[in-house]
Amino acid sequence: MSEDGFDMGQTGQPPGPPGLWHYIAMLPTWLAALVLFALMSMTFLDVVLRSVANNPIESATELTRIFMAIVVFASLPMVSWRGQHIIVDLMDPLFSRRMARARDILIDLICGVVLLWPAKRVWDLAERARDYGDVTEYLNLPQYIPGWFIAFFTGLTAIVFILRGLARIFFPSKVPS
Repeated sequence: MSEDGFDMGQTGQPPGPPGLWHYIAMLPTWLAALVLFALMSMTFLDVVLRSVANNPIESATELTRIFMAIVVFASLPMVSWRGQHIIVDLMDPLFSRRMARARDILIDLICGVVLLWPAKRVWDLAERARDYGDVTEYLNLPQYIPGWFIAFFTGLTAIVFILRGLARIFFPSKVPS
């Protein structure tokens, strides 16, 4: 790492501009940021309208639920790849470096495999909501769309965990710690 914060790598040159995959990987993060801003703005307007005009946004609770689902589930794949989850490291001193690596590989692979079940289950529930024609209370939005979104990003997070576990085995230097 040089003084200006660039990783010079083996060539001694700063890295080039990010590639297409970087931007594709960042799309869910940008979506989460945009929706978080919309949620913040809507909440502000709801409070102002409730206090000043005694006229709150009727669908604010419904939109808050949908926006929160988007923020959380769109963020999960990138948070999982980067290993930015909350970690309790009380037992870390008990593991040697080699055992810690094996533990981390095992945890990533288990998390990935286990997350496949909720992704499938949420997809099934979204399909059931679609078959029944379920819609939200105020905006009459189809309830299966947020369900599909949650199922897709849960499945994507499962794949990310599995790839992270495999990358820890075959390309350990490429995995963010």
